[in-house]
Amino acid sequence: MSMPDLQCDRVPITGDATVEFGASADGFPVARIADTLLAMVPARDGASFLASAWRLTRPLPELTRDDFHGHEGRLEDEAAFRARVFETAQHKRELSALGRIQTRMAASTPWGPSQLATIYAEGIVSHTTAGHGGFHLSAERNLCVSPSLQKSSPWYEEDAEWAIVAHTFPDLFTAYERKCADETIRNSWPSAWEAIHGCELKPGQSWTKDRDTFESEHAGDWIVISAVFSSHHADMTEVIATRGGIRDHRADERRFLVPSGEYATRGPYGFVIDQQRHAVYDGPSDFIGWPKRRTGA
Repeated sequence: MSMPDLQCDRVPITGDATVEFGASADGFPVARIADTLLAMVPARDGASFLASAWRLTRPLPELTRDDFHGHEGRLEDEAAFRARVFETAQHKRELSALGRIQTRMAASTPWGPSQLATIYAEGIVSHTTAGHGGFHLSAERNLCVSPSLQKSSPWYEEDAEWAIVAHTFPDLFTAYERKCADETIRNSWPSAWEAIHGCELKPGQSWTKDRDTFESEHAGDWIVISAVFSSHHADMTEVIATRGGIRDHRADERRFLVPSGEYATRGPYGFVIDQQRHAVYDGPSDFIGWPKRRTGA
């Protein structure tokens, strides 16, 4: 499959990956890699997280918290921050060596007209649109994708499916991108990851596998789908639960009262009602419209 005609000059992506470390005006560690700045910003809970800025030319000691944005993961200590900085610098070096080309091309994507395209190689093009984006693979390139990950469509969206392209064509991606791709596949398509690596994922290693396990183990249990602090019972949370946590207006719903402290410890996949301790509640409700929901009015 041939690519559409290019509509303007090509612009190679390049970058100098020299690293400069320092401290901000507020005292937290900062680093500059070419036009990218990274910071180890203190969080309210006493921990720190990685934040970034772009194209700030002021000296590092003059930078403040207001210059940085984003939350790119928690940092345990300054050693972890420096490791992330060096990883980013290496990523930039590798990225420059790959010689990807940004251009504009007349192309229609599942997310709208292409506004900017990045050519990774013949038949492998990433498109950015007004609202989303992703990769387009030629028919020949798509045949290279592992059957466990291959799509019938040649389009691979940018949120998660990009990782399939990176896994299939690792020489076109940096070490950092390959690491992120492996993590994305592990969390999004655990069965495919296990087949690729020839080993079984353990609990805590894949969000999707853990969620599926939770849903399978608690398919018959009452799982909370909505909660609100109770104004009628001190230190209690009023919850609505369905069997298996099904979110369907036709599903049978029941209300329970759960101690607020206990509900605050809920896991990422939902709170399971213990019918030995959490009695069905039929008193005054803090849920707006609950009587109507009960009667179907």
